[in-house]
Amino acid sequence: MPLNDDQNSDSDSSRLSESTASSSDSEYSRQSFNSDSSSKPSSPASSPPKTITFDELMAAAKNLTDLTLAHEIAVNANFCIKHEDFPQNSFAGTVKQIVHKAFWDHLESELNEDPPEYEHAIKLFEEIKEILLSFLTPGANRIQNQICEVLDTDLIRQQAEHNAVDIHGLANYIINTMGKLCAPIRDNDIKQLKATDNIVELLRQIFHVLDLMKVDMANYTIQNLRPYLQRNLVDYERTKFQEILEETPSALDLTTEWIKESIEDELSSSSDESSSSPGADSSSKPIISPTLVLNNGYLKLLQWDYRKTIPETLITDEVRLQELREKLNQLKIIACVCLITNNMVGAAIVDVPDFADQLKRICVPLLEDMNKKTFDFKEALNAIGVQICSKVNMSLTERGLPTLNAEMESNLMGQIAHIAEENNPVSSLIGQ
Repeated sequence: MPLNDDQNSDSDSSRLSESTASSSDSEYSRQSFNSDSSSKPSSPASSPPKTITFDELMAAAKNLTDLTLAHEIAVNANFCIKHEDFPQNSFAGTVKQIVHKAFWDHLESELNEDPPEYEHAIKLFEEIKEILLSFLTPGANRIQNQICEVLDTDLIRQQAEHNAVDIHGLANYIINTMGKLCAPIRDNDIKQLKATDNIVELLRQIFHVLDLMKVDMANYTIQNLRPYLQRNLVDYERTKFQEILEETPSALDLTTEWIKESIEDELSSSSDESSSSPGADSSSKPIISPTLVLNNGYLKLLQWDYRKTIPETLITDEVRLQELREKLNQLKIIACVCLITNNMVGAAIVDVPDFADQLKRICVPLLEDMNKKTFDFKEALNAIGVQICSKVNMSLTERGLPTLNAEMESNLMGQIAHIAEENNPVSSLIGQ
């Protein structure tokens, strides 16, 4: 199974908890979506309240989890599962380290007894056997039978009763089997295992490498699953949303409200146009295009206050929509700065090649963190104003033209600083 270190992985969308926690390979199943819009539950406004049980709520949550994972795999080519551990200095990391050390110290004391106590070691071998079997593809009967035969815990217990367990031999077999099943990126880890003599440390490291192999397997599954999900994502998401609606009829309330607001905006806009048109029939009802309603709704997302919950049908893309809004806000500020600068000194710099690009290169670094709470927007605009004046004066000097006087510099920096005001006309114009 050829795998690369940064290979994107694919796990079963219907078993998110297993693919992220144990990172083992899993199966993916999808039911076809045959119901039309008439089969959907009635609007909550026209239906009696329904009491939702805990099991129904958990089923809906699982469907949403499956939906989110499948969507992310399909649309994000860089999505993969990563092996992460608690930071060593964190409380959780410290607790884990203490518990693990106590376990391995206890195992070492058992194996050092005379005669050795193998019960905990046998349980570890049984767990290792199950993990190795989970890596096998269907049809790998020979190696499956071999693993079950060598790591037969009943046989190992019988050997332990007669103090005849070859624990190093079992560990070597496990390492060799891992070497056959692992991705090439794990070859160095396998070599390090072979160089480890202490049996307790060896078992500990075996489990660590097995955890890495689980991640590799999940990523390999994701990579194979992605093309299938991309081809069938629409049907799959419709199916999942239908299942969610059956469990929780109010699951699309926010989406319904979002569309209603867009309809009201379109109706208001159509009414304004009708009233301003001479000879228009005021009694006729405006015809609203569903496409216009959706377009208006999606445009609202570019100005959405993400402290509020986003419509349910878009929750899987919330992060991407936030990034898009932040990028748009940055471009809006840059456009305002360019417009103000050109209006102020346009005649003097009109012949300067790539001057607009130079203004962008000034603005972008200073607006890089504008989405963060600690970002000082006014301070950034002041810094941009100072650098813009410096760049304009430098350009004018290079061409033998008089530089900006103090009044013009103050006016230019002031107009740039005023972009931060709520009803700034330049900002409103660019925003529209």
